[in-house]
Amino acid sequence: MASWLQVAVLVVALAVVHKPLGDWVARVYTSEKHWRVEKLAYRVVGVDADSEQRWPTYLRSVLAFSLVGVLLLYALQRLQAVLPLDNGMAAVEPSSAWNTAVSFVTNTNWQGYAGESTMGHLVQMAGLAVQNFVSAAVGLAVLAALVRGFARAGTDRLGNAWVDVTRSVTRLLLPLAVVGAVVLVLGGVVQNLSAGTDVTTLAGGSQWIPGGPVASQEVIKELGTNGGGFFNANSAHPFEGPSAWVSLFQVFLILLIPFSLPRTFGRMVGDRKQGFAILGVMGLLAAISVALLSGFQAGALPEGQEVRFGGPLSSLFATATTLTSTGAINTQHDSLTPLGGMVTLFNMMLGEVAPGGVGTGLYGMLVLAVVAVFVAGLMVGRTPEYLGKKLGRREMTLASLYILTTPAIVLVGTAVAIALPEGRAGMLNSGPHGLSEVLYAFTSAGNNNGSAFAGLSANTPFYNVALGLAMAFGRFLPIVLVLALAGRLAAQGRVPVTSGTLPTHRPLFAGLLTAVVLVVVGLTYFPVLALGPLAEGLS
Repeated sequence: MASWLQVAVLVVALAVVHKPLGDWVARVYTSEKHWRVEKLAYRVVGVDADSEQRWPTYLRSVLAFSLVGVLLLYALQRLQAVLPLDNGMAAVEPSSAWNTAVSFVTNTNWQGYAGESTMGHLVQMAGLAVQNFVSAAVGLAVLAALVRGFARAGTDRLGNAWVDVTRSVTRLLLPLAVVGAVVLVLGGVVQNLSAGTDVTTLAGGSQWIPGGPVASQEVIKELGTNGGGFFNANSAHPFEGPSAWVSLFQVFLILLIPFSLPRTFGRMVGDRKQGFAILGVMGLLAAISVALLSGFQAGALPEGQEVRFGGPLSSLFATATTLTSTGAINTQHDSLTPLGGMVTLFNMMLGEVAPGGVGTGLYGMLVLAVVAVFVAGLMVGRTPEYLGKKLGRREMTLASLYILTTPAIVLVGTAVAIALPEGRAGMLNSGPHGLSEVLYAFTSAGNNNGSAFAGLSANTPFYNVALGLAMAFGRFLPIVLVLALAGRLAAQGRVPVTSGTLPTHRPLFAGLLTAVVLVVVGLTYFPVLALGPLAEGLS
């Protein structure tokens, strides 16, 4: 009953905000007016906010912005010992600093370190929390460009990357984060600048209790589908997740924007039914995942679970974070049953599209929709069309490369780690579970999730470099392909609807799209899943 009640409350809350938030996001990316604070930012950067960019220019802006973010965050970590609010922390080791800089800039938030014993408050606030905002904004900007590609015709312009990123922060992420942070503070999440306090325990011993600006980072960690925790225990830490209702509120924050974006998509392309179809597929995949993980975890030993939350909420949280690119945890995923752990792995392997990360989930689903339309066209012998755009050889090449990019990163990375002594040295387990831990790490990095199986010692030079590369390629190669596809679509004229046009807003297409997501993506990973979690679960 508790599990059903939690899901019901969550669904009702998401349904209430779906329309107003989705409509607001559509206005954010279609308005021609600039706020004063935005105009100030454009003057500082030297951007003409009223000029629009072709897709190569849009891409260069996104890549340049992200590169600067990596360099600044790396420098903050390496100079930490001489900066204010360092809390006595030393400079972060170079390979770990590289890994963390790439991790937060790519919206992955993989953490090979313990936050409370590695990062000072300034690095947490000015480095990690800031990247939580802007990395999420980059994902939203790329989505806005792709949707414009579908909505526009006969143009080579996709908008302005600097404007889209700025508006994502000022008009969406920052206002929601302020409200969410207040709720978290009221719920008991810590928010101060204390370096920590020495206390005497009930047993008479001494313990150091860390403090810090936790709520302000916690809210954007969830809202931006980032996942990087202030403390090593992430949302299982009592200062990050004090109670069950706060943990459920965090799940709501994770899903808030991704489940509202299909409404935005429908509004921007001028057909809200298209948004409903995408939302239906996302909701169906999410429901299947919640049911499977809850079923596999039912009756399992509560090892690795926080007793304040219990099994049902832990399963719901794990499902939400791996279906999105969040990576936050309120339970140890390594302690899940083998088949339960396989569900979280499979959620990421699907590309985190149900509903996925902020921006990234929807543009991933739209690429899969392009593939689904192409498959339907092959079945009936017609040229595939989606939203009035013909899908020819070049469009399908870009979509196919998008689908193949992440599996290649994950499977090659896993194979290299298993083959090399440096990779095997970090494995604390052998057999199928050891393979699952390495596979989970590269799946999490390549899909920009950030969660982990705890049995892998990943804070080594080998894994810091290898996973950093997986995160970078897993983030930016798909962005290149998505923006190239957007440019191709925007340049086309609009094909009129005929009696032979496949309706892409009806249940038949939603079912086809669901099948494409499960079959096209799922079959890619089945052999390695059979060797890892499936073999362990059936043994």
